[in-house]
Amino acid sequence: MNSSGPSLSSRFHWDSRPNPLTALLQEKRRAQQNGTAAILDLTESNPTHAGLIYPEEQIVAALADRRMLRYDPDPRGLLQAREAVCGYYAARSTCVDPGRVILTASTSEAYAYLFKLLTDPGDEVLVPRPSYPLFEYLAAMESVTVKPYPLRYDGAWHIDFQALEKAAGSRTRAIAIVNPNNPTGSYLKKNEWTRLAAWAAARGLAILSDEVFSDFAFEGDPERVATLASGAEMDATVFTMSGLSKIAGLPQVKLGWIVASGPGHAAALDGLEWIADTFLSVATPVQLALDRLLTATETVRRQIRERTAGNLEEARAKFGPTSASRILHVEGGWYIVIQVPRTRSEEEWALGLLGDADVLVQPGFFYDFEAEAYLVVSLLAEPAVFREGIQRLSAYVEER
Repeated sequence: MNSSGPSLSSRFHWDSRPNPLTALLQEKRRAQQNGTAAILDLTESNPTHAGLIYPEEQIVAALADRRMLRYDPDPRGLLQAREAVCGYYAARSTCVDPGRVILTASTSEAYAYLFKLLTDPGDEVLVPRPSYPLFEYLAAMESVTVKPYPLRYDGAWHIDFQALEKAAGSRTRAIAIVNPNNPTGSYLKKNEWTRLAAWAAARGLAILSDEVFSDFAFEGDPERVATLASGAEMDATVFTMSGLSKIAGLPQVKLGWIVASGPGHAAALDGLEWIADTFLSVATPVQLALDRLLTATETVRRQIRERTAGNLEEARAKFGPTSASRILHVEGGWYIVIQVPRTRSEEEWALGLLGDADVLVQPGFFYDFEAEAYLVVSLLAEPAVFREGIQRLSAYVEER
């Protein structure tokens, strides 16, 4: 008798063993429970753990709508909620019709819907490098392959169009952009968008625009593309994604959305409606509460902007012109990238900082940086933790 159970799908091909940094972190946290020094976590990405002040009564009241007791599902999402999404964009001088909006339980689910809509098994999606390493996992769940295209740095980040065009093949179906990118904090520029849209349209490729960090710019820039949700005079078909996890600081209140734009968007919306109707994943309470949640959490967005800007200023003060390291140019988002000397590998820097200085950072290869040596630091950490952590990081690097 075979007692090992059924074999799992080939989608699950990843090594689940902890990497050396995770193993050391687990060891340090066990020791911390016995009274050893606290870990200064400069990787914090959960806003509910970052010491922000939430308007608790308003959030709880918004979710206590008695209409939640009745279930009248709309595959695209309740009109009231889709109108709230349009209100969010209207406050940012962008006109969106509720008929172009599909609600999802998260941005991750939005990606899954779009992969289902646009690809067949074995097809390809182009994704930026460096960027958040979730793409490979989301694509694999849909039997889709990701192919990276590089972002280059020459004092500012930009798309390498020659490499992008070379990466596209006969089975390429879409291009993902993250605007602003995570972790580089770089926004798409107008000249890049013009070229990208024309190229995608000529090849019949969709563009997936992930804009979850778009509210968190550090300064204005007239050349920046703030959002692709408007759909005005658009050559390519674009699917813009966002949700409450980042813009409201509420990752536990599951609601995201897709805004479809450009040629063919009506047929695409029909397909998305079929997919959404199959899952009906978005809960009624959060849909009814969306408008009030967006209003109530404006204070949270303001706190995040103030927190990230203050921590960025603190970091810049520690890594000046004479420092052995430098902060790469960042325009927005919750992270910074610090280039450190190549006298060690990124993994060695990260392990040394955690083991010797009790400072947790992420090595650049977590985000598919092509070269050494970069460390990724979150700007969301509480100011006292960030100040001490960045001081130790700076001192550690300078002493070596």
